[in-house]
This record gives sequence, structure tokens and C-alpha cells, in this order.
Amino acid sequence: MKSSIYKWFLLILLSGAFFFHQADRALFGLLTIPIQNELELTDVQIGWINTVLSWTLGIMAFVVGPICDRCSRKWIITLSLLAWSLMTFAMGFVGDWRICELVIPAFFVVMFFRSIATGVGESFYGPCYPPLIAAYHKETRSIALSIHQGALYVGLMASGVLTAWALGALGSWRHVFMAFGGCGFALGILFIFALRDEVSPAQPANRERRTSYAAGVVYFLKTPSAWCAMAGFVAIVFANNAYLFWAPKFMAVKFGSDVGVAGTQTMLWHHLFAFAAIITGGLVSDRFVKRLPRFRLGLQIGALLVGAPCLCMIGILPSAVAMVAMTAVYGICRGLFEVNTHASLFDVIPPEYRSTSVGFFAIFAFLVGGLSGILMGWLSQRHGVRGFEIGFLAMGMAYLAGAVVMMISFFITFRRDRILE
Repeated sequence: MKSSIYKWFLLILLSGAFFFHQADRALFGLLTIPIQNELELTDVQIGWINTVLSWTLGIMAFVVGPICDRCSRKWIITLSLLAWSLMTFAMGFVGDWRICELVIPAFFVVMFFRSIATGVGESFYGPCYPPLIAAYHKETRSIALSIHQGALYVGLMASGVLTAWALGALGSWRHVFMAFGGCGFALGILFIFALRDEVSPAQPANRERRTSYAAGVVYFLKTPSAWCAMAGFVAIVFANNAYLFWAPKFMAVKFGSDVGVAGTQTMLWHHLFAFAAIITGGLVSDRFVKRLPRFRLGLQIGALLVGAPCLCMIGILPSAVAMVAMTAVYGICRGLFEVNTHASLFDVIPPEYRSTSVGFFAIFAFLVGGLSGILMGWLSQRHGVRGFEIGFLAMGMAYLAGAVVMMISFFITFRRDRILE
């Protein structure tokens, strides 16, 4: 297959993987209430499960980044997809487990399969796909990355609808996990035959495979604009993590909605508008960034500044219709930021260090941003609906702080740190 055609075929394959990556991630939040009812888990325990998942993703991304700069990205991505799909399937069997004479409570079994095993599998995907897409897409980089990111929103939109349907059709949250895991595993088998690397790792001319791990870390550490970009990403992860895991339950509890309806409403409209924003943002970014090199950065800062009050209002609006409408506006802001998450980082990081930098980027984002899961769980268990409202206020403040830090790059450091390709 010609490279000009294959680069779009590659994008379709990776977008399919990312669909399951995010749909599987959303399942736990969508099914929190029936899982809690059957396994007798508290909100704080649910919060810990979500937070440990984020921590696992962050720690492993930092470890995986250098591996992706040196090994076959095809096989890392393929094995990652197979692993997390298998662990999602295994979630259908969790509960109180007896091993010999030792009884392991359901909380620890769920923690292992959902937070650790699934997290390890998913973590290998994140640092590998952006450099692989960037290698094939140069003039079309922003739109390619935005299409791939759009698969995230399609996965999250579809997960709400599909989960509500599957829960009714299959009769159990366990079967829903099995169905999603099985479909992801089938796609992984296809990847064995259809996915390929941009350059064979055996070729000695491949500079990316010969750079040292320390060099990549040092380059990131000495680049202020990369740190500023990471601050914005921390804010995004902090808010998105809490929204993904807790918004369905918040709506169900505050407005007395059915679990399936709450999951559909909080996921569908938010991610539908985010999808529209990310596709539009990709086209606009590729058009204007040549004339305005800081355009991507400015678009992200604007998205954070507008998104901050949206998040605060989601928590306090008095009707379900108004809340859902505000989640859609928040989705637009999220999409306009995320369209350039990696493209902005790559503006200041050279190709040979990009996977390492994405890993370094992720460890702080998921370790700090992941705290929102346990924070929201603690607030909800202590203060009920009021706790959720306080949590959304904290998410808005995180957006505002991220915007302020990114302004340092926009006004001071970006011109010096920019990489010309």
C-alpha cells in the first residue's frame, strides 16, 4: 500500500483502537451504581479505584516512553490493545475471591483488574501513537491527530448509549465488560497483520532508536514551554478524570435519573460537541499555525479560560436540562484544547525525544490529575450532592490555573523553544 494511502489507513486503525481505549475507560463510571450495589463498594473506594488507575497510567507512561522511542511501535500498540481488552473482559468475573484459605475482598480484586492490570495495558498505547501518526502526517498533522482524538469522543459518546442498551439486553454489568473486552481483543488480532512501523527498528539510520533515555528527559526538563504545556494538560486530566468517572452518578443522584439515562446524557452531548470542536480545531490549526506559530497555544489557553466557569456551573445549575447543555459547552472547550495537546508539545520537542517526552508529560498529568477521582469520592461520601458541586468548582479552578501557567509560554518562552521541522 502506498505511503500516501497507508497514512490514512493507519489513522483508521489507530482510531479504532482509541475508540475501545476510551469506551473501556468509561465503562466503570457508567456502571458505578450497579457495581457498587452488587459489590458493596463505598464512594471513597470507587474514588481510590479511579485514582490508582490514573496513577498507574502516569507511572507506566513514563516507563514506556523511552521504550517506544527504541522498539517497534507496531508491536507495542498491538500487545497493549490485546492486554487491556483481556483485562476488561476479566472484569466480568470480579468479586470476593478465595485463594486457598485467603479471601480477597471485591475492592482489591477490582483494584487489581481495573486500576492496575488494565492501566498497565492501556499505558503502552499513549506514548506510542502520537509519534507514529506524526511520522506519517507532516502537513496534515493537526487534522490527523484531531481525527484520532475524535475517536476518544466517539468512544465515550457511544459508550453511554451502548452501555445503556447492553445493560438492558445482556442483563448484567458483567456481560457489558465481557462484550467490550471481546471486541477490542478481536481488533488486536487484526493489528497483527495490518499495522506497521514508520521505519524498521533494524535500520541503523533511524535516529529515534539510538537516542538515550537520559537525553530525552534532560531535553524536556530544560524546555520551559514543555513544562507550561504539561500544566495545561494536568488541568485537563484533573477535570476530565473526575467528569468521566463521576458525572453519570452525580446526575443520577441529584436529579433522580435512571442510571442508563444519566450515563447517556452526560456522555453523549458533552462528547458530541467535543468531537465537533476537535475536528474544526484541527482544520483551523493546520491553516493558521504557519502564519501564527503560537496559534495552537493561544487556542488552548482560550479553551481553558472559557471552560473554567462552565465546569463551575455544571455543579450548581438547578435543572438536568441546563446541566446537560452546559456539559456540551464544556465539551467544546475540551475539544479545542485537546486538538493540540500533542501538536503543541511537538512544537517544542524534536522528533527523537517525542515518545519519551509524552511519557514524562503523562506521569505528572496522571499522578496529579488522578487525585480528582479520590477527591470527588471523598467529597460525595462526606457531603452528598453538595460534595459533587464542590468538586466541579475545584475542576473549574484547575482549568483557570492551567491557563495562567500556559500564558508564560505564550508570552515569554515559546519563541525561544520552538522547533522548526
